[in-house]
Amino acid sequence: MPTFRSLDLLPSLLVSLDEQGLTHLTGIQERAMPPLLRGESVAGVAETGSGKTLAYVIPLLQAVKRHEEEIGPETEAGRPRAVVLAPSSDLGEQVTRVMKTLTHDTRVRVRAALGGIAMKVARRNVAGAFDVLVATPGRLEQLLRMELISLSGVRFLVLDEADQILDAGFLPAIRRILKGCPAERQLALFTATASDSVRSLISELFDDALVVETEGRHRPVSTLTTVNINVPGGRRFPVLESLLDESVEGGTLIFTNTRGQCDELAEALVEAGYRCAVYRGDMDKLERRRNLRDFRDGALPVLISTDLAARGLDVESIGRVINYHLPRELKNYLHRAGRTARAGKPGTVVNLVTPRDRNLIKRLGE
Repeated sequence: MPTFRSLDLLPSLLVSLDEQGLTHLTGIQERAMPPLLRGESVAGVAETGSGKTLAYVIPLLQAVKRHEEEIGPETEAGRPRAVVLAPSSDLGEQVTRVMKTLTHDTRVRVRAALGGIAMKVARRNVAGAFDVLVATPGRLEQLLRMELISLSGVRFLVLDEADQILDAGFLPAIRRILKGCPAERQLALFTATASDSVRSLISELFDDALVVETEGRHRPVSTLTTVNINVPGGRRFPVLESLLDESVEGGTLIFTNTRGQCDELAEALVEAGYRCAVYRGDMDKLERRRNLRDFRDGALPVLISTDLAARGLDVESIGRVINYHLPRELKNYLHRAGRTARAGKPGTVVNLVTPRDRNLIKRLGE
């Protein structure tokens, strides 16, 4: 299996990777990183949990350092050399956190400007000189209109989770942002699903697209164990109780289909004596952050979420996902299943199956 040391990486990056115990490349990293390191633009399609973030973060940081070696450090305020666009503030925070774990030795300056966070915070973040900006499209456009950000120095642009960016209706914003970047810039696009709309976007943005895909892009990862439990009559709760009575390392993430179901289930579990919290897109951001932090740190064994809130949710070692209500669409199932068994680690997804779910279960077996 190829390793990071087999690539022509800067010593400072290798030190940071070694400190985190990152040695071997995943499938998407093996396919995407060499051309990105050569300066080529790449569209990557890979299943959730396959290591897509590092596949672009490492080449991006290397490109920024190489550019710095050529012309010196960036000194102009609000003029990044690289931009990462994420579909949500939660995903943007996670990308920022991953980047900062790799910048202790590289000394690359990373800033975030994300929707859902006070504008004064975004203004403060972009006030000085820095190298990389992680942003949501809407917030970046606001900063551009206020002339607090210039894209004239961008040499590397990333669209992370492009399928979710399209689902959120950000395509017009993406087009406007791209127009503000130099024509001679490297582009990376990563997505978990290759829908017709995503492939159309790739054709639009890339003059000659180099598309790299993993074999498992339409399936859960191979380290995932799937358990289907029939629940005749829709009596899910007693089955869930028996599952939660078993301790699982890494905690349990439970999915429902609506916010109402999310709240109702949380109330029922608390009443039954289980410690849990919800993670919804419409809840107070500080409360959502606190719930996620407690779950990530192991202080909270159960987190209940909806599809929209959990898109891009990145907790390193979730032990189990339970689909209390199965989604109607296969792509949503793959996003849910991708919350566990990440980066080659084992994980389990448990599906509570009613007669109306048979078609989805059948498609998963194909």
